Amino acid sequence: MSTIAISAADVNKLRQMTGAGMMDCKKALTEANGDFEAAIDLLRKKGQKIAANRQDREAKEGYVFGKISSDAKHGAVVSICCETDFVAKNADFVKFGESILDLAMANKPATIDELKALSLGSTTVAEACVEQMGKIGEKIEVVDYQVVNADKVIAYNHPGNKLAAMIGFNVAVSEEVAKDIAMQAAAMAPVAIDKDDVDTKMLEREMDIAKDQARQEGKPEAMIEKIAQGKVNKFYNEYTLLNQEFIKDDKKTVRQYLESVDKNIKVTAMKRVKIG
Repeated sequence: MSTIAISAADVNKLRQMTGAGMMDCKKALTEANGDFEAAIDLLRKKGQKIAANRQDREAKEGYVFGKISSDAKHGAVVSICCETDFVAKNADFVKFGESILDLAMANKPATIDELKALSLGSTTVAEACVEQMGKIGEKIEVVDYQVVNADKVIAYNHPGNKLAAMIGFNVAVSEEVAKDIAMQAAAMAPVAIDKDDVDTKMLEREMDIAKDQARQEGKPEAMIEKIAQGKVNKFYNEYTLLNQEFIKDDKKTVRQYLESVDKNIKVTAMKRVKIG
Protein backbone atom coordinates (compact mmCIF):
# COMPACT_ATOMS: atom_id res chain seq x y z
CA MET A 1 0.00 0.00 0.00
CA SER A 2 1.44 3.37 -0.99
CA THR A 3 2.09 5.98 1.67
CA ILE A 4 0.81 9.54 1.28
CA ALA A 5 3.58 12.13 1.11
CA ILE A 6 3.46 14.38 4.17
CA SER A 7 4.18 18.02 3.35
CA ALA A 8 5.87 20.55 5.62
CA ALA A 9 2.61 22.52 5.56
CA ASP A 10 0.71 19.49 6.90
CA VAL A 11 3.28 19.00 9.66
CA ASN A 12 3.06 22.66 10.62
CA LYS A 13 -0.76 22.53 10.58
CA LEU A 14 -0.75 19.58 13.00
CA ARG A 15 1.81 21.37 15.17
CA GLN A 16 -0.44 24.45 15.31
CA MET A 17 -3.43 22.24 16.18
CA THR A 18 -1.69 20.30 18.95
CA GLY A 19 1.43 22.09 20.15
CA ALA A 20 3.44 18.90 19.68
CA GLY A 21 7.00 18.90 18.26
CA MET A 22 7.62 19.00 14.50
CA MET A 23 9.24 15.53 14.37
CA ASP A 24 6.47 14.02 16.51
CA CYS A 25 3.87 15.58 14.21
CA LYS A 26 5.58 14.29 11.08
CA LYS A 27 5.86 10.78 12.50
CA ALA A 28 2.23 10.76 13.62
CA LEU A 29 0.97 12.00 10.24
CA THR A 30 3.10 9.38 8.46
CA GLU A 31 1.72 6.57 10.67
CA ALA A 32 -1.81 7.92 10.19
CA ASN A 33 -1.31 8.17 6.41
CA GLY A 34 -2.19 11.88 6.46
CA ASP A 35 -5.35 11.59 8.57
CA PHE A 36 -5.22 14.52 11.02
CA GLU A 37 -7.73 13.12 13.53
CA ALA A 38 -5.93 9.78 13.61
CA ALA A 39 -2.59 11.58 13.99
CA ILE A 40 -3.93 13.55 16.97
CA ASP A 41 -5.07 10.29 18.58
CA LEU A 42 -1.63 8.75 18.02
CA LEU A 43 0.06 11.73 19.68
CA ARG A 44 -2.27 11.52 22.66
CA LYS A 45 -1.84 7.76 23.01
CA LYS A 46 1.90 8.30 23.17
CA GLY A 47 1.42 10.65 26.10
CA GLN A 48 1.56 13.97 24.31
CA LYS A 49 -0.35 16.71 26.14
CA ILE A 50 -2.87 17.56 23.45
CA ALA A 51 -5.99 19.69 23.90
CA ALA A 52 -9.28 17.79 23.64
CA ASN A 53 -11.22 18.01 20.42
CA ARG A 54 -13.15 21.26 20.92
CA GLN A 55 -16.49 22.11 19.36
CA ASP A 56 -15.19 25.35 17.94
CA ARG A 57 -15.93 26.47 14.42
CA GLU A 58 -12.67 27.80 13.05
CA ALA A 59 -11.48 29.76 10.03
CA LYS A 60 -8.09 31.30 9.29
CA GLU A 61 -9.03 34.97 9.76
CA GLY A 62 -12.22 36.92 10.17
CA TYR A 63 -14.60 38.50 12.63
CA VAL A 64 -17.08 36.98 15.09
CA PHE A 65 -20.20 38.97 16.02
CA GLY A 66 -22.58 38.20 18.91
CA LYS A 67 -25.75 40.07 19.81
CA ILE A 68 -28.92 39.62 21.91
CA SER A 69 -32.47 40.96 21.52
CA SER A 70 -33.78 43.86 23.59
CA ASP A 71 -35.65 41.45 25.88
CA ALA A 72 -32.53 39.24 26.26
CA LYS A 73 -34.46 36.13 25.24
CA HIS A 74 -32.87 35.59 21.83
CA GLY A 75 -29.25 35.75 20.76
CA ALA A 76 -27.23 35.11 17.62
CA VAL A 77 -23.58 34.76 16.71
CA VAL A 78 -22.35 35.16 13.15
CA SER A 79 -18.83 34.31 12.02
CA ILE A 80 -17.49 35.81 8.78
CA CYS A 81 -14.16 34.59 7.45
CA CYS A 82 -11.59 36.19 5.20
CA GLU A 83 -7.97 35.40 4.30
CA THR A 84 -5.93 38.05 6.13
CA ASP A 85 -5.96 39.86 9.46
CA PHE A 86 -5.65 43.14 7.53
CA VAL A 87 -9.09 42.62 5.99
CA ALA A 88 -10.56 41.29 9.25
CA LYS A 89 -9.78 44.64 10.89
CA ASN A 90 -11.02 46.72 7.95
CA ALA A 91 -13.96 48.96 8.91
CA ASP A 92 -15.94 48.08 5.76
CA PHE A 93 -15.54 44.34 6.41
CA VAL A 94 -16.66 44.80 10.03
CA LYS A 95 -19.66 46.85 8.90
CA PHE A 96 -20.58 44.19 6.36
CA GLY A 97 -20.47 41.49 9.02
CA GLU A 98 -22.57 43.52 11.42
CA SER A 99 -25.19 44.09 8.70
CA ILE A 100 -25.51 40.30 8.34
CA LEU A 101 -25.89 39.89 12.11
CA ASP A 102 -28.58 42.61 12.19
CA LEU A 103 -30.38 40.77 9.40
CA ALA A 104 -30.18 37.53 11.37
CA MET A 105 -31.52 39.18 14.51
CA ALA A 106 -34.44 40.70 12.60
CA ASN A 107 -35.43 37.55 10.70
CA LYS A 108 -34.31 34.76 13.07
CA PRO A 109 -33.40 32.18 10.41
CA ALA A 110 -33.10 28.64 11.79
CA THR A 111 -29.98 27.59 9.88
CA ILE A 112 -26.90 29.09 8.23
CA ASP A 113 -28.33 28.17 4.81
CA GLU A 114 -31.51 30.10 5.58
CA LEU A 115 -29.36 33.06 6.66
CA LYS A 116 -27.38 32.97 3.42
CA ALA A 117 -30.64 32.97 1.43
CA LEU A 118 -32.02 36.11 3.12
CA SER A 119 -32.12 39.36 1.15
CA LEU A 120 -29.44 41.89 2.04
CA GLY A 121 -30.32 44.93 -0.01
CA SER A 122 -30.87 43.85 -3.61
CA THR A 123 -29.05 40.52 -3.28
CA THR A 124 -28.94 37.51 -0.97
CA VAL A 125 -26.35 37.25 1.79
CA ALA A 126 -24.51 34.59 -0.22
CA GLU A 127 -24.42 36.84 -3.30
CA ALA A 128 -23.32 39.82 -1.18
CA CYS A 129 -20.32 37.76 0.00
CA VAL A 130 -19.35 37.14 -3.61
CA GLU A 131 -19.65 40.88 -4.31
CA GLN A 132 -17.40 41.61 -1.34
CA MET A 133 -14.86 39.11 -2.70
CA GLY A 134 -14.77 41.11 -5.93
CA LYS A 135 -14.22 44.38 -4.05
CA ILE A 136 -11.70 43.14 -1.48
CA GLY A 137 -9.91 40.46 -3.48
CA GLU A 138 -10.16 37.81 -0.76
CA LYS A 139 -12.50 34.92 -0.08
CA ILE A 140 -15.34 36.18 2.11
CA GLU A 141 -17.81 33.72 3.58
CA VAL A 142 -20.33 33.28 6.39
CA VAL A 143 -18.83 30.21 8.06
CA ASP A 144 -20.97 29.89 11.17
CA TYR A 145 -24.31 30.98 12.59
CA GLN A 146 -25.53 30.00 16.03
CA VAL A 147 -28.71 30.95 17.89
CA VAL A 148 -29.91 30.63 21.47
CA ASN A 149 -33.45 31.12 22.75
CA ALA A 150 -33.99 31.10 26.51
CA ASP A 151 -35.50 33.03 29.43
CA LYS A 152 -32.16 34.85 29.68
CA VAL A 153 -29.49 35.01 26.99
CA ILE A 154 -26.05 36.58 27.26
CA ALA A 155 -23.59 37.12 24.40
CA TYR A 156 -19.96 37.79 25.29
CA ASN A 157 -17.64 39.15 22.60
CA HIS A 158 -14.02 38.63 23.56
CA PRO A 159 -11.72 41.61 22.81
CA GLY A 160 -10.39 41.31 19.27
CA ASN A 161 -13.68 39.84 17.99
CA LYS A 162 -12.31 36.45 17.06
CA LEU A 163 -14.19 34.64 19.82
CA ALA A 164 -17.74 34.86 21.14
CA ALA A 165 -19.69 32.83 23.66
CA MET A 166 -23.44 32.74 24.13
CA ILE A 167 -25.25 31.22 27.13
CA GLY A 168 -28.93 30.55 27.76
CA PHE A 169 -30.48 30.30 31.25
CA ASN A 170 -33.84 28.92 32.41
CA VAL A 171 -34.53 31.96 34.60
CA ALA A 172 -33.65 35.64 34.58
CA VAL A 173 -30.21 36.15 36.15
CA SER A 174 -28.19 39.27 36.82
CA GLU A 175 -25.90 40.66 34.15
CA GLU A 176 -22.91 39.91 36.38
CA VAL A 177 -23.78 36.22 36.77
CA ALA A 178 -24.63 35.85 33.08
CA LYS A 179 -21.36 37.46 32.01
CA ASP A 180 -19.38 35.32 34.47
CA ILE A 181 -20.66 32.13 32.84
CA ALA A 182 -20.24 33.43 29.29
CA MET A 183 -16.65 34.46 30.04
CA GLN A 184 -16.04 31.02 31.56
CA ALA A 185 -17.20 29.37 28.35
CA ALA A 186 -15.07 31.73 26.25
CA ALA A 187 -11.93 31.25 28.34
CA MET A 188 -12.12 27.53 29.17
CA ALA A 189 -13.64 26.13 25.95
CA PRO A 190 -15.94 23.46 27.43
CA VAL A 191 -17.20 20.88 24.94
CA ALA A 192 -20.54 20.42 26.71
CA ILE A 193 -22.66 21.89 29.51
CA ASP A 194 -22.60 18.77 31.74
CA LYS A 195 -21.42 15.15 31.71
CA ASP A 196 -24.57 13.80 30.06
CA ASP A 197 -24.23 16.32 27.22
CA VAL A 198 -20.83 15.08 26.00
CA ASP A 199 -21.00 13.61 22.51
CA THR A 200 -20.97 9.78 22.67
CA LYS A 201 -18.26 9.45 20.03
CA MET A 202 -16.05 11.94 21.87
CA LEU A 203 -16.53 10.01 25.12
CA GLU A 204 -15.69 6.69 23.44
CA ARG A 205 -12.59 8.29 21.97
CA GLU A 206 -11.45 9.54 25.40
CA MET A 207 -11.99 6.08 26.91
CA ASP A 208 -10.04 4.42 24.09
CA ILE A 209 -7.12 6.83 24.47
CA ALA A 210 -7.11 6.46 28.27
CA LYS A 211 -7.04 2.65 28.03
CA ASP A 212 -4.22 2.75 25.47
CA GLN A 213 -2.17 5.08 27.67
CA ALA A 214 -2.67 2.81 30.69
CA ARG A 215 -1.58 -0.26 28.72
CA GLN A 216 1.51 1.54 27.39
CA GLU A 217 2.36 2.45 30.99
CA GLY A 218 2.29 -1.28 31.84
CA LYS A 219 -0.77 -1.17 34.10
CA PRO A 220 -2.44 -4.53 34.92
CA GLU A 221 -5.26 -5.39 32.53
CA ALA A 222 -7.64 -5.83 35.46
CA MET A 223 -7.08 -2.17 36.38
CA ILE A 224 -7.38 -0.71 32.87
CA GLU A 225 -11.12 0.02 33.01
CA LYS A 226 -10.90 1.72 36.41
CA ILE A 227 -7.88 3.80 35.40
CA ALA A 228 -9.58 4.83 32.16
CA GLN A 229 -12.74 5.85 34.01
CA GLY A 230 -10.63 8.00 36.32
CA LYS A 231 -9.13 9.80 33.33
CA VAL A 232 -12.58 10.27 31.82
CA ASN A 233 -13.76 11.82 35.10
CA LYS A 234 -10.81 14.22 34.85
CA PHE A 235 -11.92 14.98 31.29
CA TYR A 236 -15.39 15.86 32.60
CA ASN A 237 -13.87 18.24 35.15
CA GLU A 238 -11.73 19.96 32.54
CA TYR A 239 -14.10 20.10 29.58
CA THR A 240 -17.72 20.28 30.81
CA LEU A 241 -18.89 23.74 31.82
CA LEU A 242 -20.66 22.98 35.10
CA ASN A 243 -17.86 20.75 36.38
CA GLN A 244 -14.98 23.09 35.56
CA GLU A 245 -13.25 25.15 38.22
CA PHE A 246 -14.84 28.58 38.24
CA ILE A 247 -12.30 31.03 36.81
CA LYS A 248 -13.10 33.71 39.41
CA ASP A 249 -12.87 31.30 42.39
CA ASP A 250 -11.00 28.03 41.84
CA LYS A 251 -12.31 26.63 45.13
CA LYS A 252 -15.72 26.26 43.46
CA THR A 253 -16.98 24.55 40.36
CA VAL A 254 -19.23 26.53 38.01
CA ARG A 255 -22.16 24.45 39.29
CA GLN A 256 -21.36 25.38 42.89
CA TYR A 257 -21.06 29.03 41.95
CA LEU A 258 -24.49 29.03 40.30
CA GLU A 259 -26.04 27.16 43.22
CA SER A 260 -24.62 29.77 45.61
CA VAL A 261 -26.53 32.41 43.62
CA ASP A 262 -29.78 30.49 43.16
CA LYS A 263 -30.29 26.70 43.27
CA ASN A 264 -32.93 26.98 40.52
CA ILE A 265 -30.54 28.40 37.88
CA LYS A 266 -29.93 26.03 34.98
CA VAL A 267 -27.75 26.56 31.91
CA THR A 268 -29.97 25.50 29.02
CA ALA A 269 -27.74 26.36 26.06
CA MET A 270 -24.10 27.11 25.27
CA LYS A 271 -22.52 28.20 22.01
CA ARG A 272 -18.85 29.09 21.52
CA VAL A 273 -17.56 30.31 18.18
CA LYS A 274 -13.92 31.00 17.43
CA ILE A 275 -11.99 32.13 14.39
CA GLY A 276 -8.26 31.60 13.88
